[in-house]
Amino acid sequence: MVTRKSRSEIERMRRAGRVVAEVLDLIEAELRPGVSTADLDALAEAHIRASGGTPSFMGYPGLNPHRPFPASVCISIDDEIVHGIPGRRTVRDGQIVSVDAGAILDGWHGDAARTFYVGQPPAEVAELIDVTREAMFAGIRAAVPGNHIEDISAAVEAVAAQAGLGVIRQFVGHGIGTAMHEEPQVPNYRTGRPGRKLEPGLCLAIEPMFTLGGYATRIGADDWTVMTADGSLAAHFEHSIAVTEDGPEILTVR
Repeated sequence: MVTRKSRSEIERMRRAGRVVAEVLDLIEAELRPGVSTADLDALAEAHIRASGGTPSFMGYPGLNPHRPFPASVCISIDDEIVHGIPGRRTVRDGQIVSVDAGAILDGWHGDAARTFYVGQPPAEVAELIDVTREAMFAGIRAAVPGNHIEDISAAVEAVAAQAGLGVIRQFVGHGIGTAMHEEPQVPNYRTGRPGRKLEPGLCLAIEPMFTLGGYATRIGADDWTVMTADGSLAAHFEHSIAVTEDGPEILTVR
């Protein structure tokens, strides 16, 4: 069910979004060779709980009902696109690290993601990261009243096409509110259908996932980690936003 949020509800989502932005800032500051992904996850959980929230991802049901997500953030490395599980592995110089964070505060969700590089990235990797980020902002700029979901999708895809990047199709953006995943879905590619008309109060998570190769994916043995089928590198950026009379407002900022 698609629900439009009131101004007061959007402000409550903004508080959750602020916590998520702080988590991503904290992880970026600690991201260096030798740090374990488990330590980064512990840092995120501690901050979310100290802020009065709970991690959105912990315990979230997945493909295997016996294996809910076991951590507070998703940490995906190199050819991993999304849903990587933090653990004992350590970050190494020369790796792409994508971090997706979610928090619930007073019943409302915030959800955002960023991709980082450990060290100095090669030119094509720097472009992958920069273009994925820019595509997210292009999609956000298209989230104005009177447009449709397809306008967001077209704006995201156009940025990828110009750079010659692959666009993940199996996983898409989504509505957000009192549930982390609400309708409508927000594809990062043109579907040929207009989709829902955008109205003030509609809240969305816009999240392009691009690759240096194709769009096919595979799921790891942990039943969670999504990887590129061709082993190509991937990047992921996400903001939660609200459609307002004055245009889109990003909710996942400090």
